[in-house]
Amino acid sequence: MANTDSPFGLIPRMYANGSPWNGKYNIYYIPVGNASAIFKGDVVKLASSASADGKYPDIAQAAATDTTIVGVVIGFGTQPDLMFDINNLTRNYCPALTAMYAAVVDDPNVIFEAQEDSVGAALAITEVGENADIVVATGNTTTGQSAMEIDSSDHKTGTAQLRILRLADRPDNALGTNAKWLVKINEHVFASTTGA
Repeated sequence: MANTDSPFGLIPRMYANGSPWNGKYNIYYIPVGNASAIFKGDVVKLASSASADGKYPDIAQAAATDTTIVGVVIGFGTQPDLMFDINNLTRNYCPALTAMYAAVVDDPNVIFEAQEDSVGAALAITEVGENADIVVATGNTTTGQSAMEIDSSDHKTGTAQLRILRLADRPDNALGTNAKWLVKINEHVFASTTGA
């Protein structure tokens, strides 16, 4: 059976020690000057500032070359303690040029699931343990889900944003086009000794 082509960004699945992900996250701030819409599952980076009260670091959508990744967004809100828009209950993403708070899974030990883009060729078992960057695409404004994927044509032993750990063990997933993989963020700001 062929794998379904359904990009979803990155979804937290477990910790590197094998224990299940416990649902924990931290709150960050998306400033009004943010030029890109941000979706659930998007990889985000630090944006070198913070909310006016200094409590919530600014974030922006990460690009394939960014090395200051702070984590993956799993929710949005207009207040830091409410992860929904009190003025628009159907909004499930952050539009461009809109200030919002975001729930971000920022633990560098979390393992995520992501789909490969399979451009050029699908990832092979020989790529397990290698690194790859992300492919950024516009998410779905109806579902609020990210369209980021693993760049399967960019796997390498050199530095890149993600470490490919293994194929996601699910009955509806197999090696080949649009396979889903477990990955760990390599270029995580909290796993580096260099400031953002």
